[in-house]
Amino acid sequence: MAPNTEREKIEISKYILEHVPKEAEVTRVEYEGPNLAVYAKRPEILVEQSSLIADIVNVIRKRIVVRSDPSVRLPEKEAEKIAREIIPPEADVTDVYFDPSLGEIIIEAKKPGLVIGKNGAVLQEVIKKTKWRPHVLRSPPLRSKIIAHMRHYLHSESKERERNLRTFGERIFRPKVFEVGDVRITALGGVQEVGRSALLVQTRESNILLDCGINPGSSKPFEAFPRFDHPAFEIDSLDAVVISHAHLDHCGLIPFLYKYGYEGPVYCSAPTSNLMTLLQLDYLDVASKQGIIPPYDQKDVRECVLHTIPLRYGVVTDIAPDVRLTLHNAGHILGSSIIHLHMGEGLHNIVYTGDYKYARTMLLEAATAEFPRVETVITESTYGGPEDIMPSRVEAEERLAKIVNETLEKRGKVLIPVPAVGRAQEIMLVLDGYMKRGLMKEAPVFIEGMISEATAIHTAYPEYLGREVRNSILHNGVNPFESDYFTVVEHPSVRQNVIDGEPCIIMATSGMLEGGPVIEYFKNLAEDERNTIVFVSYQIEGTLGRRVQKGINEVAMIDSEGKMSVVKVRMRVESIEGFSGHSDKRQIINYITHLKPRPERVIVCHGERAKIASISSFIEKKCGIRSFAPAVMETIRLL
Repeated sequence: MAPNTEREKIEISKYILEHVPKEAEVTRVEYEGPNLAVYAKRPEILVEQSSLIADIVNVIRKRIVVRSDPSVRLPEKEAEKIAREIIPPEADVTDVYFDPSLGEIIIEAKKPGLVIGKNGAVLQEVIKKTKWRPHVLRSPPLRSKIIAHMRHYLHSESKERERNLRTFGERIFRPKVFEVGDVRITALGGVQEVGRSALLVQTRESNILLDCGINPGSSKPFEAFPRFDHPAFEIDSLDAVVISHAHLDHCGLIPFLYKYGYEGPVYCSAPTSNLMTLLQLDYLDVASKQGIIPPYDQKDVRECVLHTIPLRYGVVTDIAPDVRLTLHNAGHILGSSIIHLHMGEGLHNIVYTGDYKYARTMLLEAATAEFPRVETVITESTYGGPEDIMPSRVEAEERLAKIVNETLEKRGKVLIPVPAVGRAQEIMLVLDGYMKRGLMKEAPVFIEGMISEATAIHTAYPEYLGREVRNSILHNGVNPFESDYFTVVEHPSVRQNVIDGEPCIIMATSGMLEGGPVIEYFKNLAEDERNTIVFVSYQIEGTLGRRVQKGINEVAMIDSEGKMSVVKVRMRVESIEGFSGHSDKRQIINYITHLKPRPERVIVCHGERAKIASISSFIEKKCGIRSFAPAVMETIRLL
């Protein structure tokens, strides 16, 4: 720890001790990631006097969290027993678990309001009697295995987690060596292409990596992974990695950083933390089944979990001596975030959209377009070409219903390849809603792959969903993801029954036909012209999905005995772009022109080269905002 940091902490500790009640018995003040943790033997006194803590925060300008001193916390089993006795039975507590690294008792209940009590009275009683700080969650309608595994792992590694948080805090709040300036962005991937998103943001003082993805359409490491060979990228100098969302082209290579020595934090929303772990583990599983040696292993994924700091939307967080981060809703998939970076004291502000949807959908609210300040916007342009005007969501839904009805009438089967996260849940809501309203023929909907696990994660975070689905789950007690029409295929042995059975709809991963259970269905259904394959998400160049979409007639595939066979594609092939979680050209332009405040420059990324050039030119000429379309390995100086 640098001497200046130690001196500053001593001064802060002294100020806190002078301004909090002596009877709270504060034992120490520690940096804990982006927060300042105040440990006390009687934390309930500080929790009761929250206005006092707010006053201290205004003076020291650091976020404070109150923790109980570990020496006074009751053993976990005893604390759980007492908490259950204090909480009224009608709250319907479904689970109680602990996070020792944060000194929290997490209580899941069907009626969280009763756990909190009037003016927080029940919580006050829990903290007073157990000395653990309660954190109340609503019980999710579906149980997620990955959330349970991650909680268990974080609990078992709580000492290591504590050490990590302290180390992060000391680095974040280190004294500045230089004045803020020389803000620049280096494109390590995800520019003039879709895939391997990675942008390095640098000041004189700090290095922040925005996204760290892979390109699923390429098997060559030079094209599949970000260009970490750029001279500006030094893993030891990296202060933070910020992830916009959980799709592999944005988060698939983070564990690789830990394999090669990165020891810093990863910031993202809480749903993204769970979803990206799920998708990274699946990436390893698919690689192993295909005989590919992946660039990292499960140990590296666990390291990533141990170093991840989940953030809520709208919370301003220090991530480096001269950089503050705020996440906002991006409307792309569950937990997807628009990243706002605030450099210095108002010197420069960057908004990085990641992938975003500037329109409400059945699943999510539209992307946020208002920020305190913004000078530079980095926007995706997946659908930024002149012809990329998508049909409305209603038109897309009606077209899907028409295709499904026509296929079922011919006694065929509908195969819908979907990414497990986002499009899968959106299509599930559409199928359920249209069948219930009699607008689509009723048929069994078979769901396979990670879709059911990803859906369980969606139900764990209803506050991140669109208002109608959120209200349905929270207030009406109706979970639209548990429809009677849906059957989860629990084991591959059931697949043949589905293939040989009655007309139906099959939703399976992966969305681009790059591995996963969808391959088995495709091989068996492709040669029957009564069947239909419907693409509802973007197909990256180089993937099998893209080739089928373009009209390939024959596909060489490996059969169950490991022999190469040729599959003739006779099935009907349809693409419906209106379900995309990306903004089309109109929505991108609307977003840029509706941004408040108006930006000074726009950097265009995440799109095919021609589309990026087209929309960049349009922004410059029609919107009157300077626009840039960097190439991979190019650096743009902002200040």
